[in-house]
Amino acid sequence: MDSLNRNALELADEALDFAEELDIGAVELDNGATVLDFGHEFDGGLEAGLLLVELQTAGLATVQSRMDEVAGAPIPHVELSTDHPALALLCSQKAGWEVSVDDFEGLGSGPARALVAEEDEFARVGYTDAFDFAVLAVESDDYPTEAVAEQVADLAGVETSSVFLPSVPTASVAGSVSVAARAAEMAVFRLAELGYDPLDIVTAVGDAPVAPVAGDEETAIARTNDALAYGGRVHLTVREEFDRFDEIVSTATDEYGTHFADIFESVDWDFYDVDESVFAPAQATINVVGGDTHVVGERDEDLLAESFGL
Repeated sequence: MDSLNRNALELADEALDFAEELDIGAVELDNGATVLDFGHEFDGGLEAGLLLVELQTAGLATVQSRMDEVAGAPIPHVELSTDHPALALLCSQKAGWEVSVDDFEGLGSGPARALVAEEDEFARVGYTDAFDFAVLAVESDDYPTEAVAEQVADLAGVETSSVFLPSVPTASVAGSVSVAARAAEMAVFRLAELGYDPLDIVTAVGDAPVAPVAGDEETAIARTNDALAYGGRVHLTVREEFDRFDEIVSTATDEYGTHFADIFESVDWDFYDVDESVFAPAQATINVVGGDTHVVGERDEDLLAESFGL
């Protein structure tokens, strides 16, 4: 497999080439790092969000939008499919890098994580990357600083001028799109956490509604997580049976039926105090090759309608 960061670098170049058409921006920081603005000073849009997801998955997933419904209302949905779920979702898309530098706080996803490769996922998959450039998508209400780029460069082992930081606030069109694309990643991560070998997951497909853009970051974070936990659907093709497939969906948690705004409020919005199991799609179908097909979970469109203000 080619370098994940090499793949993502080509997509970053595409974003630079079509920045005007996508209504995104690009800024070179004083230390040479490049920030791609997917929703801070620029509006972006659905296409910008889809390209951001491609960057986050290092080009190993097909991402598209389509129209569907939530409680009878037409709402765009994002569908992601990949034949490389371990690499695309666990080793790249997962928001596993907590970016905390001075007063900056954000969540990092994308293939730069594979240059560090200290998270458990990389040992499970048996993959580390080696490349001269690092691409880390940063989800934050704040614009990445030079100090952020320097930390990424130091941990990834690259020059600061070789760091690309696609950046997006959750309260933006691209932010809503990129979170909606995480349904499959959540299911694959839950399976791996439960002890299933991620290399036995052959294909992964997921979709979720694109949450209406909120007016503030906290509401956006809550609303986009509701979109996944109560509207996200996943189909997995796997090689081996497992007696815990029913635990990969949100219906398996004690918090099921609770708005994420209330879940986050209960821990004073400290996301790391929330049990990871609540971050799960609503429904999943798991097809075991040569075996049974399991269907678990269910959507809650009434809760989604409340969350979305429909």
